[in-house]
Amino acid sequence: MEKVDNLIPMAIFAQVVECLSFTDAAAALGISKSSVSRAISQLEETVGGRLLKRTTRRIEITELGIGYARYCASIVSELRASETFIKEYYQQPAGTLTLLAPVTFGTQHVVPALSQFLKNNIHARIDLDLSDKEIDIKESDYDLAIEVLQGTPAHEHAQFLCTIGWGLYATPDYLQRIGPINAPKDLPGRDYILFRGVARTVSLPFRREKQKFAINVESRFRSNNSIALITMALSGCGIAYLPTYAARASVGRGELVRILPGWTMDEYKIWLLAKEKNSVTSAIKRFCDELRQHVAAAEHQ
Repeated sequence: MEKVDNLIPMAIFAQVVECLSFTDAAAALGISKSSVSRAISQLEETVGGRLLKRTTRRIEITELGIGYARYCASIVSELRASETFIKEYYQQPAGTLTLLAPVTFGTQHVVPALSQFLKNNIHARIDLDLSDKEIDIKESDYDLAIEVLQGTPAHEHAQFLCTIGWGLYATPDYLQRIGPINAPKDLPGRDYILFRGVARTVSLPFRREKQKFAINVESRFRSNNSIALITMALSGCGIAYLPTYAARASVGRGELVRILPGWTMDEYKIWLLAKEKNSVTSAIKRFCDELRQHVAAAEHQ
């Protein structure tokens, strides 16, 4: 890094430009007027030109000084922002935070992350609502909400958390009854357990290398609750289309089997929505980091 020793004179110059006075700049910075004068002289020597025109009555900024001041002001702004970040980072959050999260994702990922968050922030309290309902956070009583979307939310205070994949799952007994499924073309005509949508027929996407197409299937059971879908799948009533995190525990216990695991299907994004911009504090950002780490660790288990 070049000219690091210029950073302090640049900050002093920015203060002089803001105050248009050596005396006022010195008072604002808590240094002597002579220190301000030396810093400006050092900076002018470095840049090879006059930054200020000084008279006994006033200070004028030269053309070079006007252009250079923008960069100096930017450095000061970043320094102030870094100080604010450090202050917020070590400040203990207090009060109650209300959070809405989908049932299964919330149980498997949000609750463990919140547990760690509460351990690290002893004055914080969490009011968690686990529900698959859709809300407008601006009109709700929630401070934060976790939303699952394929695209980007329209809400302006949204922070990306992670991406999740989806797949088809069924019990080994069900698959034994219906016979082998070796390719997507074998899927039509089966019983399907799907998230409730506007239609009972759903077009399931499949991608592998250069192959890309969709297969239409019809639901026999629909629900807006992932726990209900998993319960129905475990009862052997059909093939469930689920996010991988929702089925992971059942697959690990051998209760469900992933169908056509070599094919990529839908991918959704997990977003954290904040009601207001100023509610996204450093503490909340740390919670988001802990949540990302928990999701990433679970994906590699």
